[in-house]
Amino acid sequence: MFTFITESADETIEAGRTLAPLLDEGDMVGLVGELGSGKTWFTKGVALGLGVPRAAVVTSPSFALVHEYEARIVLYHMDVYRLETRAEFVSAGLEEYLCGKAVTVMEWADRWPDLLPEERVTVEFTILDDHRRKITLTGTHPRAVAIIESFMKEVGKE
Repeated sequence: MFTFITESADETIEAGRTLAPLLDEGDMVGLVGELGSGKTWFTKGVALGLGVPRAAVVTSPSFALVHEYEARIVLYHMDVYRLETRAEFVSAGLEEYLCGKAVTVMEWADRWPDLLPEERVTVEFTILDDHRRKITLTGTHPRAVAIIESFMKEVGKE
């Protein structure tokens, strides 16, 4: 587990950008936190760090469920907030995105923990005030632990 605080949306984006180079095809990042806590800002950073062009507008796919971005590794950005049952998740075909040759970032991942790969890194966002966020990275699988440890080293260099 690794916890740190960002002081602005730009710092939250930068945290995502720092994580991105540590991710490989098949990796998943599950985002957890209330509305407005920084999940989409963080994903914007992941997108930039993977090489999604700055001109691409990264928005939460609340109604589309998934946005796909071309980069050095394809990025699937998912938002499962509106889904209420396992059947909805499965019938939407979302399980197929979890084992592909892409990086998957899922907002509201805490709603479907039993459907997600155990290798995932979970990133939890807590609102401290209008600008500051406490961000905690967790994971127990060896792949997740390796990503978190590498992230800690990268953040320590800054």
